[in-house]
Amino acid sequence: MADLILGGKKQIDVAVIGGGPAGLAAATELKHRGISRVVVLDREPEAGGIPRHCGHIGFGMREFKRILTGPKYAKNLVLAARTAGVEIHPSTTVVEARPNGVLLIATDEGTEEISARRIIYATGVRETPRSARLIAGSRPQGIINTGALQSMIYLKGQKPFERPVIVGTELVSFSAIMTCRHAKIRPVAMLEENSRVTARWPSSLYPRLMGIPLHLGSRVVAIEGINQVSAVVIEDASGNRRTIDCDGVVLTGRFTPEASLALCGHLTVDHATGGPVVDQYGRCSDPVYFATGNLLRPVETAGWSWQEGKLIGNMVADDLDGRLPTSEKELPVSLTGPIKFVVPQRISLPLSLSGMQNFQLRFTHQAEGTLVVRKGADITWSKQISALPERRILIPIKALLRENAGDLVEITFRQTAG
Repeated sequence: MADLILGGKKQIDVAVIGGGPAGLAAATELKHRGISRVVVLDREPEAGGIPRHCGHIGFGMREFKRILTGPKYAKNLVLAARTAGVEIHPSTTVVEARPNGVLLIATDEGTEEISARRIIYATGVRETPRSARLIAGSRPQGIINTGALQSMIYLKGQKPFERPVIVGTELVSFSAIMTCRHAKIRPVAMLEENSRVTARWPSSLYPRLMGIPLHLGSRVVAIEGINQVSAVVIEDASGNRRTIDCDGVVLTGRFTPEASLALCGHLTVDHATGGPVVDQYGRCSDPVYFATGNLLRPVETAGWSWQEGKLIGNMVADDLDGRLPTSEKELPVSLTGPIKFVVPQRISLPLSLSGMQNFQLRFTHQAEGTLVVRKGADITWSKQISALPERRILIPIKALLRENAGDLVEITFRQTAG
């Protein structure tokens, strides 16, 4: 069988796995930096990532200085990449990622082994399905996540239900409301387990403006129905239960990195984020591999992912040019307190001002107190904060430049008494 991607062409310089905002931004930046052959491998029929399914506006201001719908935004990203000279290969699945930059790929034509000087993981995230949420009850039709809802409505022109319940209040949950409105679907309720909405204010106003009851401190404990969903049983914080009649359930958010390729491969994976362990340059445990976008931590906006993709594209270009600092020594990052995860998880020495500028943290629950960074016995940074679940908190990495002592970076949280 003839080569499917190589086809007698020259060596691949960089292969990007995933054609969403982060992957396309990284590939485009690499071409702008003069890297000769950059290919994007995307398992979907078209590149563009999750925004392809998002028919509402809210994309593009950071990248194109215009407000765009998701599909238009995705097309612009693809166009920018192709114009820069990036090769995009849709309907191409990476089956294995091996040491030394070797990839086993599969297409409709068969399988092929290719190799690249550097590889960038940009495989994104997925929403947690019902099975992982441990929701009891029957298994009728009409239980889907946001991505499936958007695909059915915007790409396939289907209408899976008329009166669903939306579970979750992350940013994507409000996107689900917009998608329902587009198809003239009227959600009957929105549920949130916590005592407050997860997304930032004024998101909480939106369901009320749309006439959708918002139930805080409530969770779905069972789904009823035979062929189609007929109701959900919800439970509040006091243990009281009630039934809400509906014909569908949209399970939103609770994103996890799409890291199955890394998990089955040779890279070190962080149990807290679910994605690869990286240093401040996005470099994985195998230095041929880099990672970027929501694979690193669930979940940031398309604009954030695009910006991070550009950064990592530059880091890989520097690496190919021999200008990226080599990892002579690594400082692991440890966490104490209600901190859910941190990215990057290790710092490569010697330190420089390039790469990620901040540690990115999330907390497990609402907390107030002092966030402290120690390097050895020295406190290099501290700040009083009020943290909320799933809200980004940033700590400047340059704070570590102040001291040279220590073999470990410790990020600790001291909760305010009372």
